[in-house]
Amino acid sequence: MTAGHPTTYLTPETVAKLGSMELRARLVVEGFITGLHRSPFHGFSAEFAEHRQYRLGDELKRIDWKIYGRSNRFYVKQYEDETNLRAMVCVDMSASMNYASSGNITKFEYATYLAAALSYLVLQQRDSAGLALYNADLQTFLPSRSKMSYVRELIRSLETATPQSTTGTAVALHHIAEQLSRRGLVVIISDLFDDPDAILKAFRHFRHDQHASRS
Repeated sequence: MTAGHPTTYLTPETVAKLGSMELRARLVVEGFITGLHRSPFHGFSAEFAEHRQYRLGDELKRIDWKIYGRSNRFYVKQYEDETNLRAMVCVDMSASMNYASSGNITKFEYATYLAAALSYLVLQQRDSAGLALYNADLQTFLPSRSKMSYVRELIRSLETATPQSTTGTAVALHHIAEQLSRRGLVVIISDLFDDPDAILKAFRHFRHDQHASRS
């Protein structure tokens, strides 16, 4: 990495010196991440996007019978608004996240910067972003929305959160999964200081509900 390269100025220590978390998120996204992935702007739910294979629970009225007649397989019509990404960013705010090695920011500060940047990126792409904060259990749940102005509410929750209490990642993730009514991307930012088997069980809860998860 050479001096003067944009990423030179995106170290956690440098970003931490900026006064506004929204500014930090914008710097990271616009200075480094923007352009790596873009999704189309889907503005009207009535616009047809694509077909997908029928799943149990889909409304029968959405089956494309012409496709069935040609292939003898059931497909439903999927519309533009349904193809947008729905992201839920989950941040661990338990006491263990307050740890920082000498001269560095805490794990929780780093987690909030990452969560803010991801949320900003998703909303900038006209997709939907939400936020879940947890320690021993789920403490804050902001459902996914697609308005760019929503980033301020997400960031406000991150700025006011304080790491405390014990870790309850597995319990909290189960409760988050129960809150999600539609499939989407689940991002988990945590040190995962919990029982590994219990965490894997929680991950399987997301997979069972057909969410894509990243941690």
